[in-house]
Amino acid sequence: MTTPELGTSLVAAGISTNVHLDGEGQPVLLLHGSGPGVSAWANWRLTIPALSARFRVVAPDIVGFGFTDRPEGVTYDLETWTAHALGVLDALDIPKAHVVGNSFGGALALSLAIHHPDRVQRLVLMGSVGVPFPLSPGLDAVWGYEPSVPAMEALLELFAYDRGLIGPDLAELRYQASIRPGVQEAYRSMFPPPRQSALDAMTHEPSDIAGIAAPTLIVHGRDDRVIPLQNAYDLEQLIDDAQLHVFGRCGHWTQLEHADAFAQLVTDFLIRE
Repeated sequence: MTTPELGTSLVAAGISTNVHLDGEGQPVLLLHGSGPGVSAWANWRLTIPALSARFRVVAPDIVGFGFTDRPEGVTYDLETWTAHALGVLDALDIPKAHVVGNSFGGALALSLAIHHPDRVQRLVLMGSVGVPFPLSPGLDAVWGYEPSVPAMEALLELFAYDRGLIGPDLAELRYQASIRPGVQEAYRSMFPPPRQSALDAMTHEPSDIAGIAAPTLIVHGRDDRVIPLQNAYDLEQLIDDAQLHVFGRCGHWTQLEHADAFAQLVTDFLIRE
């Protein structure tokens, strides 16, 4: 199978893992979101080449997503995902990395910063889950996705502020990704109804978030209909060494809708003394 979504295969936490590796320098771990059919490449395809000019970029498909194996009997929860992310770093002999988390990946990045602070140098949270909030209709639709091209088209319109980013072939491509063997079965098991409970399982205690010492950049789209902008304000208030950047005319796809500005913002933050 030839697809840009396939990168390098390595074993992380005992799981055969698909990971994209590019560049040299300080390592940056990119953690993708949880949209149906998502992969590291789909999420970070514009970010990887931009950051790899200055950094060693590591972008894995987290277990249950993309082209990483789905071991029989695996429990999809924050503990498993955290162990898998650490396993990726261990497999590459990376003791400490900058961590960039998008949406679902933000909750995972927060977990690393809270429970394994020695592994996180700087933290970037984009459209992040991780603080308590009432399940939004947008997130309910994302996690409740049932495969069809029209359903995928509706989700893509939900993600993007600029509908011009959604070409005629994108929904078909993402739909096909969502129906690869085992993908939808894993997806349904991750976020079952009542989905507020699934969301609550991805949140952290405010006191734990407040204990994060890593310098943190919080990024959010003002017009995000999946994860409320209030999450960004809450995180900025909780984390002492934090700064916040809000993109106007931007939905849940900051890294795609404002790709160049996002990559520059992250680069400047990560190289700052």
